[in-house]
Amino acid sequence: MPTTSVHTDPEALALTLVAEFPVPVERLWGAFADPRQLERFWGPPGFPATFTSFDLRLGGRADYRMTSPQGERFHAVWQVTAVDEPHRIVFRDLFTDADGEVDDGLPTSETVLSFETVGTGSRVTVQSSFGSTADLETMVDMGMVEGYEQAFGQLDAVLADLREYALGNGTVTELVDDTHVRITRAFAAPRHLLWRAHTEPELVRQWLLGPDGWEMTVYENDLTPGGTFRQAWAPTGDTEGEPFGFEGENLVVEPERRMVSTERMTGAPFPPNTNDLQFDEADGVTLLTLRITYPDRTQRDMILATGMTDGMETSYQRLEREVLSAT
Repeated sequence: MPTTSVHTDPEALALTLVAEFPVPVERLWGAFADPRQLERFWGPPGFPATFTSFDLRLGGRADYRMTSPQGERFHAVWQVTAVDEPHRIVFRDLFTDADGEVDDGLPTSETVLSFETVGTGSRVTVQSSFGSTADLETMVDMGMVEGYEQAFGQLDAVLADLREYALGNGTVTELVDDTHVRITRAFAAPRHLLWRAHTEPELVRQWLLGPDGWEMTVYENDLTPGGTFRQAWAPTGDTEGEPFGFEGENLVVEPERRMVSTERMTGAPFPPNTNDLQFDEADGVTLLTLRITYPDRTQRDMILATGMTDGMETSYQRLEREVLSAT
């Protein structure tokens, strides 16, 4: 976790976060000055930001939204009041409606991003100041402190060179807590190809097979929020096992970027889990991140014990070999 401190000051009506990273200050600045990089961390896991406009100049504005796993959208805007590259960005951070009109009924704040060189790395200080105690307390109650910590906890991966950071590491599964698992896998391919491979039936059938000796017998996917999907597999030849499948509902569909869906094994008496699949590209490398929310720890452990990670890696190697190299 790169965050070194985050605290509120009720007297100053401010919330301050300080984080340090082992990169030059120009590289740290660049992560905030490029909307595609900013989208990868400006928002806690499960609520990624999408910037629909981005003008980082005095008097400019940057409109964005955060989308929950359930498809709820929360809109906001930066109104830029000062820029001193690579040292300082100042903006008013305001809630808006879907058309970009400021919502005067919600808290307002001014945020100062300060960048400086420290030792062999750099530091960013984020100070958000509020107009009243009520506004500060409302934002704290809404989870702003935890949201900042979680959002900036993602910045290490953004600053890293994906070729060095993730490429070649295979499928990596991390236990986040009792009900959340994060799975990552890097590919030397643009994300539009990864999206196609995950959504076009003729491509999906070529690689999403798990261990050798299985075939996909059903792939149906209505790629719209509220649309349903169904997948099924069966053993071939002398392979042991029984046919099985999964089904669920798509909650969020953002082409080439994100897909959130519920998933349950067909016919199984278990509640569904929620899969949040995201694709992030940098310099021709795409990082696939799958965040899975399970109903409870027991179901999490039961599914992981099936050898899920190894099965996914086998499929991903097939994806590289049979689809990405030929597309």
